[in-house]
Amino acid sequence: MKVLLTGANGYIGRRLKQTLLDEDLHLRLLVRNPKSLDSDLNAEIVQGNTFDMDSLERALDGIDVAYYLIHSLQHKNYKELDKQSAQNFLDAAIKKGVKRIIYLGGLGVKEHASEHLLSRIETGEILSSRPDKIETIWIRAGVIIGSGSASFEIIRHLTEKLPIMVTPKWVNTLAQPIGVDDVIAYLNASKDLSIDSNLVVDIGSEKMTYKEMMLACANALGLRRWIFPLPVLTINLSSYWLNLFTPVPYTIARSLIEGLSSEVVIQNDNAKRYFSHIQPMEFKEAVEKAIKEMEENQVFSRWSDAGGGQDLWEKQHKGDPSSAVLMDRQSMKLGDIPKETVYRTFCAIGGKEGWFGYDWLWEIRGWMDKMIGGAGLNRGRRHSQHLRIGESVDFWRVEDLSVNERLLLYAQMKVPGKAWLEFKIKGDELVQTAYFYPRGLWGRLYWYILTPVHYLVFSNMIRSILKKARNNKQTKNNYE
Repeated sequence: MKVLLTGANGYIGRRLKQTLLDEDLHLRLLVRNPKSLDSDLNAEIVQGNTFDMDSLERALDGIDVAYYLIHSLQHKNYKELDKQSAQNFLDAAIKKGVKRIIYLGGLGVKEHASEHLLSRIETGEILSSRPDKIETIWIRAGVIIGSGSASFEIIRHLTEKLPIMVTPKWVNTLAQPIGVDDVIAYLNASKDLSIDSNLVVDIGSEKMTYKEMMLACANALGLRRWIFPLPVLTINLSSYWLNLFTPVPYTIARSLIEGLSSEVVIQNDNAKRYFSHIQPMEFKEAVEKAIKEMEENQVFSRWSDAGGGQDLWEKQHKGDPSSAVLMDRQSMKLGDIPKETVYRTFCAIGGKEGWFGYDWLWEIRGWMDKMIGGAGLNRGRRHSQHLRIGESVDFWRVEDLSVNERLLLYAQMKVPGKAWLEFKIKGDELVQTAYFYPRGLWGRLYWYILTPVHYLVFSNMIRSILKKARNNKQTKNNYE
């Protein structure tokens, strides 16, 4: 069997990819940036996207089953992009003789769905619109519980940070959560299912309100929490509320909040009829497993993994940091510190490790970003030591990574322009450069106003990196 996986760098895609690699099949991945994948991956790679028909048709050529795990939520016109992407995928799949499309969408009734959920439903309708030409299995899930999922991070952050919560009335809305491992199990089993027509499969565990979910999460964390719903909190206020206390930026928070006003519960029994061997774990078990993975630093994928999407593709072709107008460059000799140690040290930046000094300034910048709808610092990082291209580090994104040579971060904070931060080992020197491409007069004023702060922070940063690298080297020598 030949299988194509799209969205392989997303939260679900990364996990499904690992499962499919263990199967006896030929796996092909359609990705925008091949460098975002492990170099030793045992899969065929096609570079492209669903808006480039040539690359899409190359990816689908000879494929039996194609997974569609794509959405454009972080774009303002995501509804139109999602429709066009789905139609392109369907047309190309039919043209290339693909037998089956498997799509993961969201639970919900079309008549009462939010704008975001409606877009997911419309995507499924497009992919299912030609049953005479191709089979489509449409898996529909609600709140996904797992380490790194947006839903779980929202619930966990609110529960941990707020002993008493005055909440919007949507906390009493019913939903049917499901563990991420069960979602992967349904998706994987769908490729082998023997059917000869389209199928919609609603999946989930027990019915719960969001209030019950938060209280159950608090119980799993060993915390006591009190929740008091109020009917007066609007969608805008609720979105800012989530933005301030969770890692989710305002735009995504708003889309999620809009979807919480209507129930997302199972509408059919096809999961039991066609996948009776899969028994979804209970909510409490899924939460405990997610917490354990996070405590052991075993978060395999995060909701923000594929957040860059089209922007990342465009930046790699049009927005190279070398085109920046303004920069702050610092360099220092490595001395007797191995470059491998220096590389590991600067790759540990962000998250709990902090920013090598003046963390209180970074905290202020993070809160400022949160106040205007940005990601802020509390996204943290997926793993304390390891990085990969495309993932988030606080309000930065890993743009490029060359082992023992270079780390390039792209700023996802709210700034009047584009910004990058680069660490590069060049010969016997560490070169650290902050690049900025200003947007208009305000962009230039922003840079010049902050020049004294930049000098203070960045000059200290490079010294601190080498100091810590030297200490790490000494500790290693003492241990040996």
